[in-house]
Amino acid sequence: MVTPPNDRRPTEGAPSRRTVLGATLVATASAATVLRLGTPAHGLTAADEAGAGRTPVGPVGVETGRLSGTATALPGVTVFRGVPYAATTAGEHRWRPPRPAPTWSGLRAADTFGDACPQGIPPWVTSPPTMSEDCLNLNVWTTTAEPRSRRPVFVWFYGGRFNGGFASDPAFDGAGLARRGLVVVTVNYRTGPLGFLTVPQLTAESGNDSSGNYGLLDQIAALRWVQRNISAFGGDPDRVTIAGQSAGAASVLDLVYAPLARGLFHRAVAESGALGPHDPEIAALASSYRPSLIVAEAQGTAWAAQRGATTLAEMRALTVAQVLTDDNQNDSSVSSPVNGSPPLFRPVLDGYVLARSYGDSLESGLHNDVPVLTGNNKDESGASSTPATTLAAFRDLAARKYGSMAEEFLSLYPAADDTEAGEQANASIRDGFRVSTSLWATAWARRAKSPVFTYFWTHAPPGAAQIPGMTGAYHGSEMNYVFDNLYATDRPWTAEDRRIAETMSSYIVSFATHGDPNRAGLPHWAPARPDQFSTMELGDHWRRIPDAGAGKTDFFRRYYPTQPTW
Repeated sequence: MVTPPNDRRPTEGAPSRRTVLGATLVATASAATVLRLGTPAHGLTAADEAGAGRTPVGPVGVETGRLSGTATALPGVTVFRGVPYAATTAGEHRWRPPRPAPTWSGLRAADTFGDACPQGIPPWVTSPPTMSEDCLNLNVWTTTAEPRSRRPVFVWFYGGRFNGGFASDPAFDGAGLARRGLVVVTVNYRTGPLGFLTVPQLTAESGNDSSGNYGLLDQIAALRWVQRNISAFGGDPDRVTIAGQSAGAASVLDLVYAPLARGLFHRAVAESGALGPHDPEIAALASSYRPSLIVAEAQGTAWAAQRGATTLAEMRALTVAQVLTDDNQNDSSVSSPVNGSPPLFRPVLDGYVLARSYGDSLESGLHNDVPVLTGNNKDESGASSTPATTLAAFRDLAARKYGSMAEEFLSLYPAADDTEAGEQANASIRDGFRVSTSLWATAWARRAKSPVFTYFWTHAPPGAAQIPGMTGAYHGSEMNYVFDNLYATDRPWTAEDRRIAETMSSYIVSFATHGDPNRAGLPHWAPARPDQFSTMELGDHWRRIPDAGAGKTDFFRRYYPTQPTW
């Protein structure tokens, strides 16, 4: 595994848009979301506002009882909030797989979002959710409670560095997509140490010689709940799309690779997601995982000892505050050339939930063979709309990352001063990630029959940065357009933004419906072809673009195989 020296950052003074693995995503969503569903905001038409408050659909019956929903700000759309899909994880159930949700009698009003899983809240989040360890709940947006409707289902897993996030975030408001014919589900799952702690005692008690992937097990439990219950909301359990951004995208891909998730979904959307298994930046980005269960157990043991706990009983007796103290630690044993170190608490290659490495899964063809839609954003993963690197730092990065190929790299991306260095750093990062994603698609095609649709998002949302440094087509900037929920975020949206949201969400609805984003009236989006290095630009334009110039593509195609495999 790549473990370069940890004594440098290539773009000093400029944090990477994807280094934080969705911490920026939580910021994007939460800082933009003092509004809640049902509050008029930019993007709602007068007809929408006039239709708000109409009679909701339902009630519905699920395996644990009957539910009533509540009307949304969009006419005809009902939301069922805080629906339990599993039981509490508190006390003796901490660091255990999810258990069935309890039943209830009578009609339960699903009109309030459920508790979020415990996590540290960044200072820019103005309206933090209520949190508890009884947090395994989900939300459903629909326009019908008729089981025979069999609408496509869109299940969303939030990002947040595997350290936070919550399904009630208005950035993931599902009413816009529900109005377009999908049944939308957003899922709470455990993150940070509560979701990914690994210690030998947990491995020993598990019965399958594994520990540390409780957050992924939560997601699998939610998908099983969807299979058993979504028809009550008009959903089709045979057309389930799993989707996410950043750490949510990594979750989606982990489930694509996971034998335990087989048959639970039928398409996958990974925003800021798939990279070629030889890409060294995986070490720090959302798709990073802990490659050694033994090392992860040692790290977990040291973490528990810092809190005075050596037995499972002592660990489970820790207060939530004690568990969350310094919960956003980095894993200093791993780093990447551009994006630094990943979070300590993240998925682990345990042989059970994550049964194989990414490279082995792709090589063996033992992944879940479903259509995949995945891509990257223009200003993330080290690229920035306001680059701050210097010529010296750029040349130093070239030497450290490319070694014997550094001179060739610098001839392809020449720079004579700091301004040119920033421009070439951006260009090389963007080219490298586009080629990397195409290499992933090529590896996928060797064993899979289902298509891959790759993209490059280029549109910058309007208005001032709501979080410092988040400008341009930043990490997570596509989400309001994907969900067609501009009404949920308070920005000065324009008619052009609404047109972009219309097109982007139409691609998503078509993909969730048919496994193909194309439909009449949309610019054609060709699937990726093996060794065809181009991608679909989305946002400012809707067109096929090359991943990089011919000589640059050839450079990255030769460079990546020299790196270890994830």
